[in-house]
Amino acid sequence: MSGKYATETLEATKSGIARAAEILRAGALVAVPTETVYGLAARADSDDAVARIYEAKGRPSFNPLIVHVSSIEHAKKLADFEPEAERLAAEHWPGPLTLVLPRKEGAGLADAVTAGLPTIALRMPDHPVMQALLAEAGVPLAAPSANRSGFISPTSAQHVLASLEGRIDAVVDGGECSAGVESTIVAVRADGSVEELRPGPLDIASGTGGKGRVEAPGQLASHYAPGKPVRLDATHAVDGEFLIGFKDVGGDCSLSAEGNLEEAASRLYACLHLGAASDKPRIAVAPIPKEGIGKAINDRLRRAATPAD
Repeated sequence: MSGKYATETLEATKSGIARAAEILRAGALVAVPTETVYGLAARADSDDAVARIYEAKGRPSFNPLIVHVSSIEHAKKLADFEPEAERLAAEHWPGPLTLVLPRKEGAGLADAVTAGLPTIALRMPDHPVMQALLAEAGVPLAAPSANRSGFISPTSAQHVLASLEGRIDAVVDGGECSAGVESTIVAVRADGSVEELRPGPLDIASGTGGKGRVEAPGQLASHYAPGKPVRLDATHAVDGEFLIGFKDVGGDCSLSAEGNLEEAASRLYACLHLGAASDKPRIAVAPIPKEGIGKAINDRLRRAATPAD
């Protein structure tokens, strides 16, 4: 599929967003910024459009997609909301929280969106470009991260093009993403309990679940991979390593010299992209505290360091 498309780069302006919406309504693919990472959007109500996401990313068909919506009212047309789900949405939407909920009968979405599961993953993004695009397109948008499946997620339009140029129709350049790691994903069960399926920018008090099956994106053991061996908890580099530092551990790229975890999250994928592009054959990463958003950073690093099967 490489080189199949001439990928347009669109400005994050009214005309650029109108052009992106036109492309999406026609069933094609557009990468668009969110507050977390760039997403690869397609209309979620089209089998052909959703199939193009899986094809462009090389994504396994058992890995479901997140559907982005413009409002809670829109979300309620697609999923059943119990009181706990309503509370979470009211408290955290728009924002980096994805809710996995029972899919409504007759929701009108492509079957591949949910990968055959009876649940659907929904998010209301808090980014002006994505919000404007949802309003302009007038359709729900499925939008996993805009990169080849299993590799480093993109936090800039340049990251998207490095991975998907010629494989997608357009990218809206909205600058760098602020949060830098993908949304927190929680499943709200029938009994009202909440299970965290993927850590992210929001620390939602819950149990952990979904270990036996893939219920949401980001649960594969090997993911976010830079294509090189990754060594974690490194206090110094050894020969041939690109060192990603944090706080007192310097390096070729620092997540945060001040030890700020929010800054570290926003720079995580940018540093991994630099390490992947360097001439050094291996990557080492300094220890990151496992608290707050540090839990999400460590989750991504652990999966990046896990060899693919």
